[in-house]
Amino acid sequence: MTQDATDRPTPPGSGPTPLTRHLQRLLQRVRAFDRRRPAPWNATLTAFWVLFAVLDVSTRGWRTVALDAQVPQPLVLTMSVAFSAPLLWRRSHPLAVLAVMAPFSLANAWTGAVLQASLLQEIVVFNIAVRLPMRTLARAGVLIAAPLLIASARFPDDWSQLLLPHVWMFAMAALAGIVVRTRKEYTEALVDRADRLERERDQQARLAAAEERTRIAREMHDIIGHNLSVITGLADGGSYAAARSPERAAQALEAIGTTSRQALAELRRLLGVLRDAPEDADRTPQPTLDDLDALLEGVRRAGLPVRLSVRGTPPPHPLGAGRQLTVYRVVQESLTNTLKHAGPAPDLAAAVALVHLPGALEVLITDNGSPRPAAEASAGTGQGITGMRARASLYDGTLEAGPSPAEPGWRVRLRLPLEDSPS
Repeated sequence: MTQDATDRPTPPGSGPTPLTRHLQRLLQRVRAFDRRRPAPWNATLTAFWVLFAVLDVSTRGWRTVALDAQVPQPLVLTMSVAFSAPLLWRRSHPLAVLAVMAPFSLANAWTGAVLQASLLQEIVVFNIAVRLPMRTLARAGVLIAAPLLIASARFPDDWSQLLLPHVWMFAMAALAGIVVRTRKEYTEALVDRADRLERERDQQARLAAAEERTRIAREMHDIIGHNLSVITGLADGGSYAAARSPERAAQALEAIGTTSRQALAELRRLLGVLRDAPEDADRTPQPTLDDLDALLEGVRRAGLPVRLSVRGTPPPHPLGAGRQLTVYRVVQESLTNTLKHAGPAPDLAAAVALVHLPGALEVLITDNGSPRPAAEASAGTGQGITGMRARASLYDGTLEAGPSPAEPGWRVRLRLPLEDSPS
C-alpha cells in the first residue's frame, strides 16, 4: 500500500518559514542599509514623521485629544513641524534636538493643544539610550519633563493627561534602547572573544609548528652530523691505510657502507613519520642506553678510541625513554664534535662516564683534543651545543660544555634528575 504524500513527515527546514524569521531577515536588511547609507535612511524616516505630523494637523485629528481646541492652526502646524523635522539630527546631536523641541513642548502643553507629534521626542530618547552614557539619559528626561511640569500649573485638573503619556513613552523608549544596547554590546563582546580565540589558536598553532620544526631540525642534525663525521673519519683512515694495508682500507669502506645505510634508515624513519599518517608511521623505537655500545663501536671504527665506564648504583627502575634518548643524543653529539673539532692528534681519545647519583644521572664526556674555536668555547653557541641544552631542559636537566678544568681537552657534563626526584 502506498503512503499518501500528505502523511509523510516533513524534513527539518523544508516546511514553511516562520513569520519571525521573515521579520528578522527584514530587520537585518534594514540595519544593513542603515549602516551602508545612514543619510538616506535618516532623511526617509524624518520625512515620514513630518508627513505624519502634517496630516494630523490637516485632518484636525489633534482636536480629539486637545485640552483647548481653539489653538490657531498656524501655531499647531509650526509645533508639529518643530517636533518632527529635527529628527534628522537625532543621532549626531540628540541633546541639542531635545533642547530645540523643549520650547515647542512648553507651548504645546501651555496652549492645551496636546499634539501627538510631541511624543516623537521619545525617538530621540531611544537613540540616546542606545548610543550615549546613562547620565545623558537623565538630562534628556529633564528636557522632556520640565516643560510639562510648568504647563501643569495652567491645567491642574488635567496634569495626568499631560504627564502620564510622556512618562510611559519615556520609560518604554529608554528600556527598549537599553535592551538594544545591551544586546549589541553582548554581540560585539562575543565577536571580539571569537576573534581573540582565533588569534590565540593561530598563535598556538604557529608556536607548535615552530617547536616541531626545532625538534625535527635537532633530530636531523644529530643523525646526519654524527654519521657524516663517522664516515669522514673512516674515509680519512681508509685513504691513509690504502697504500700500506689494503685490507684495512677494505674494512674502512665496509664500515662506511654500514654507517651510510644506518644513516639512511634513520632518515627514512624520520621522514616517514612526517609524511605518513600517524597509524601508518614507522614505530621503530628511539635509541636508548642499551644502544650506547653500538654507538661507541661506530665511533671507534671512525678512528676515535672511546672508553665507557659506569659508576654508582643504577636506580631500581630504568630511566624513561625520553631521558634515555637525551643521554644517547648528548653522547652522540659530543663525540661528533670531538671528531670534527678536536684536531689531528696521534693519541686522541675520549671517555664516556655514566655516574648514578642519588636522584640524578650525570654523564661526563671528555677528550684530550685541542681547544675548540673561541666562540664555541666561550659561549657554547654552536647548533649542536644549543640542541643538547634544549634536550636537557626538557627534563629539568643542565648541561655544561667547555674546556676540561684539570687537563687539556674538552668536557661535556649532563645532569638529569630522575622522574621521582624534585626538580
